[in-house]
Amino acid sequence: MFTGIVTDLGRVRAVLPGGDTGFEIATRYDTGAIALGASIACSGVCLTVIQTGAGWFRVQTSAETCARSTAGAWCVGSAVNLERALKLGEELGGHLVAGHVDGVGRLVEQRGVGDSSELIFEAPAALAPAIAAKGSIAIDGVSLTVNATTGSRFSVNIIPHTRNATTLGKLAPGDAVNIEIDLIARYVARLLGKDLK
Repeated sequence: MFTGIVTDLGRVRAVLPGGDTGFEIATRYDTGAIALGASIACSGVCLTVIQTGAGWFRVQTSAETCARSTAGAWCVGSAVNLERALKLGEELGGHLVAGHVDGVGRLVEQRGVGDSSELIFEAPAALAPAIAAKGSIAIDGVSLTVNATTGSRFSVNIIPHTRNATTLGKLAPGDAVNIEIDLIARYVARLLGKDLK
């Protein structure tokens, strides 16, 4: 479980093809303190650490993960938002984020609003009913508040700190992002018989 508060901006340093794709991710985390089997959210995708070295860790992704998230497009040099798993008793600064990507959306437009930036995204049509104004959403693992919705589009604002400390500030129109809807919305949709896939 995560909170959507990114604590490091990592970078893919190696892609290891195979039955499952492996990624080595460079990080500022103290990798000596990361246990094998630990979960780290990588741009919103909960992945299991299978190896560590000085300044990097390795994860493995299934074909399902690569097909349902932006991980399938990661290459050497790709920037990755990182968050270690939440420990009980720690501050919950964002919202509860599972690290289970619901779909891939795209940035439609970005514009300045004061010192902040408004980002407008297009979500997969099946997810749109579960995205609500003033509700929580995770974009590439970043906890955000939805400003407004129109059809399959929704907007969020990011402050300068978020723009500089995450990958969101580098997005350009057309770029793909991982979307995780609010956990409560996911279960309400299931209870109502709505398929979000």
